[in-house]
Amino acid sequence: MFYKDTCDTASGTNEVVFTARKKGSRKIVQLHSDHTEDLGLTLKPLVVKTCKNNCIFCFVKQLPRGLRKSLYIKDEDYRLSFLYGNYITLSNMDAKDKKRIVEKRLSPLYISVHTTNKTLRNKMLGNSRAPDIMKELKFFADHKIRMHIQVVLCPGFNDGKELGHTIRDLYKYFPYTSSIAVVPVGLTKYRTVDLKPVEKDDAIKTIHIIESFQKRFMKKHGDPFVYCSDELYIKAGLPFPRIRNYGSFPQVENGVGMVPLFNSQARKVNFPDFMPKKVRFLTFTGTSFYPFLNKLIQKLREKEDITIEIIPIENTFFGSSVTCAGLLTGRDIIKSLHGIAREHDILIVPDVVLNEDKTFLIDSVSLVDIENALGVKVVTTDSSPQGLVNTISSYC
Repeated sequence: MFYKDTCDTASGTNEVVFTARKKGSRKIVQLHSDHTEDLGLTLKPLVVKTCKNNCIFCFVKQLPRGLRKSLYIKDEDYRLSFLYGNYITLSNMDAKDKKRIVEKRLSPLYISVHTTNKTLRNKMLGNSRAPDIMKELKFFADHKIRMHIQVVLCPGFNDGKELGHTIRDLYKYFPYTSSIAVVPVGLTKYRTVDLKPVEKDDAIKTIHIIESFQKRFMKKHGDPFVYCSDELYIKAGLPFPRIRNYGSFPQVENGVGMVPLFNSQARKVNFPDFMPKKVRFLTFTGTSFYPFLNKLIQKLREKEDITIEIIPIENTFFGSSVTCAGLLTGRDIIKSLHGIAREHDILIVPDVVLNEDKTFLIDSVSLVDIENALGVKVVTTDSSPQGLVNTISSYC
């Protein structure tokens, strides 16, 4: 289906012409609109293509009951990959799907590779029939479709020499394989597969491997090409690379460069003129991000004389190994802030813990539930440094 807009200058309205084709038939529909009326078209909701793999590290399989229904959908949909940056494995795709991607120029795609070793990859995916990923990547590279690659690092499986082999293989299709992000496997206390978490030594070794590749790629292309997630540097206890080493931040939504970018933005934050009201603020974050957000909080206290307290919240719902703010539950927040919140006037909730509508947390606890349980006014904030400062400013 496609449409064409033409302006009717006599009446001041727009004419929208839709031409729909289906199974050889053709139908033309003409609609008139004055920009204030609904066109009267209702499109069918997108039916998400789901994943048929049985990945050893699948996070969805590690979820307990009682969370939002949408969290249990294992999507494997190239349309969502193109539109929203969701990662797909290319293992449930047929020739028709690939043809459509090429014809519609759905680029870039975000692809979970994990390893280019076919036998190992099929084992990790839990799918003996998964196609050779190198052949799939070659097809898209040959048709000039750009791809951002994810490697979920599982110690004892795709680390060490296997990781080096994977990076070298993926580089063969550079620049159409445009970036590689290496992220540690996420494990909750509900997992049934015996997987080893990424420990400090694992993280250090992985960073050294990736840095050796980055030096070569930077020298040859001026592009690091392969990146470690922020969590690997945090686990290793090593400093982040300089901000310029992240290029255009191609996988920042995958946790690659998110903390360095926040730190950089925090140094340049614009402080509005605060009124002298003594409002007592309270906020929180996950345990891994706490040291970085706390620096900004300290700056607010010292330079702007803002009364604000920050609490690092341990994730008891999923397990202490899950440290990011985005997976904090309403229950853990209420439990951790109970007895503290009433000493403050406003609780600032970062938007990363909320659903798209900014109303519910991952366990379906609402902002109203938190407000009622803690007896304190609850407001939300954009999770950027400037967003937090602006939120505080609006109540001072």
